[in-house]
Amino acid sequence: MEEKMTQEQRLAYLVEAFKADSEEYKELQTPDDPEGKRRLLRSLMNIRMPRELAEAVQNVQDAYLRERIRENGIVRLSEIPVRKGCLSVWQGDITRLDVDAIVNAANSQMLGCFVPMHACIDNCIHTFAGVQLRAECGRQMERMRARYGRDYEQPTAVPLLTDAYNLPAGKVIHIVGPIVQGELTPGLENDLARCYQNTLDLCLEKELKSVAFCCISTGVFRFPNKRAAQIAVGTTERWLSEHPGAMERVIFNVFKDEDRRYYEELIP
Repeated sequence: MEEKMTQEQRLAYLVEAFKADSEEYKELQTPDDPEGKRRLLRSLMNIRMPRELAEAVQNVQDAYLRERIRENGIVRLSEIPVRKGCLSVWQGDITRLDVDAIVNAANSQMLGCFVPMHACIDNCIHTFAGVQLRAECGRQMERMRARYGRDYEQPTAVPLLTDAYNLPAGKVIHIVGPIVQGELTPGLENDLARCYQNTLDLCLEKELKSVAFCCISTGVFRFPNKRAAQIAVGTTERWLSEHPGAMERVIFNVFKDEDRRYYEELIP
């Protein structure tokens, strides 16, 4: 069915399907314009609790998201210049990258961002991967809670690996960065360094040869951007020197001009 539908028809179908899937919002009025429908669909996806989706709806969702990503433009590894060794700096939407793994700045619940239309990377990755990503995160966290107790939350700097579903990337590595609540301490700096080291260790273990890091812990976690970049680059360079040839490419993905400037100064 999904192959015969236009993108406009897929959007209309999905809005009504996700409304029907939500007891609270099933009577919500659907906007007439495409942008309003897109915003409503994303919002309904954002608030949906982790669970399976009907196969027919999931097939349409997958076709819709893959076309959206194609329209946004998939960025291949060969299109990203190397600055030094195997290090690159790339500014833009991480959901466009066709790499072995992208890194998601997650929270300790590991279920994605539930705030409708929020601009955080966690929200963007879950939105364009599809609701299967939250469902898989939920299953993994349930296994952790069965092992460690019902109050289990993912510790800082412990990566969780999932499929990427509709994203161009092969995998998503979710990691909880340190939260700066007052003064920046050596302990918080060490926690951020462990985020990069443990992620690269996981890439080595799983034979993932290209990875794109977001700016972990900056933004709402309030880690100073310049210091975060220094730790990211320094930790990564040390890891690469200890594991020669382990990675084909490590990309520092930035969104803000400020962060791009810091990384480009550190990787001339």
